[in-house]
Amino acid sequence: MRILVTGGAGFIGSHLVEQLLSLGHKVVTLDDLSTGKLTFLQDVINHPNHVFVRGSVLERSLLNEVMDGCEVVFHLAAVLGVKNTVENPLKVIEGNIDGTRNVLELAYPRKTKVIFASTSEVYGKNECLPFREDSNRILGSTKKNRWCYATAKALDEHFCFAYAEKGLPVTVVRYFNAYGPRANVSQYGGVIPKFITQAIAGDPISVYGDGEQTRCFTYIDDTIRGTIACIDHQHNNEVYNIGIDNVISINQLAKKIKELSDSNSQIIYIPYKSVYGEGYEDTPNRRPDLSKAKQKLNFQPTTKIDEGLRKTIAWYRKNGMENSSVQ
Repeated sequence: MRILVTGGAGFIGSHLVEQLLSLGHKVVTLDDLSTGKLTFLQDVINHPNHVFVRGSVLERSLLNEVMDGCEVVFHLAAVLGVKNTVENPLKVIEGNIDGTRNVLELAYPRKTKVIFASTSEVYGKNECLPFREDSNRILGSTKKNRWCYATAKALDEHFCFAYAEKGLPVTVVRYFNAYGPRANVSQYGGVIPKFITQAIAGDPISVYGDGEQTRCFTYIDDTIRGTIACIDHQHNNEVYNIGIDNVISINQLAKKIKELSDSNSQIIYIPYKSVYGEGYEDTPNRRPDLSKAKQKLNFQPTTKIDEGLRKTIAWYRKNGMENSSVQ
């Protein structure tokens, strides 16, 4: 197939582009390189079935042009990152909502399949674990910028399902803390590249809060496998959790990365308010229910945390720590 990947020079996007090409698809990558990096596509930038276009999903005429002839759009382009939500909520809201609206509006008359990359952030502060795809969303006050990303992504999902009711083939995937080579600290899940770069440099490994918050970190190969499985039209008008259900605390993660990188770094604790200001709210625990994805997508994450961390640490040692700050 001919496939468009928006945000295809980013962390997840670049891995997706590589895998789609390896499966024999023709791929058009659209990325404005505001956070993406061409070096992430260096192994496929000149692939005969690959075309890279520098531009944004906010450029409607360009998006319309690159979408021509595409049978599927993987819409990964987004404005994300804890710092952005706290310091520049308008950028987060407009960047996510306007871009997704453009993709859906232009896909609709063509009936082009859209696979939309959402996030586990949409579940917010819900304490009923594990999160099912139909779990309630519980967010903080609209006065808390922290929740603007989750809100924007949730509205994007509403857009997707509204168009699905009008006949557009759409599938939504909710990522749970993807990590691996090329991951960066600006993302949700960016705690792993942050810890790794600190450990390699011998700097203090800085844990925000008390470190008892728990997450399920999903290695990028598993994330991509679950994403590509959604191409099939039997998954239209569905949403899937794409992650792993093995839980680890941030304290355990810091100790594990220190050990696997053979680092002498100290582990230190920094209050949230010192990083994000007064009143910052975090979700204490986050774990997906993968029953639906396992049953319908035949999705089964296979990469254990130690294996994934070793591969990620090796990539950072080889490619340099400057890659931690930009995607």
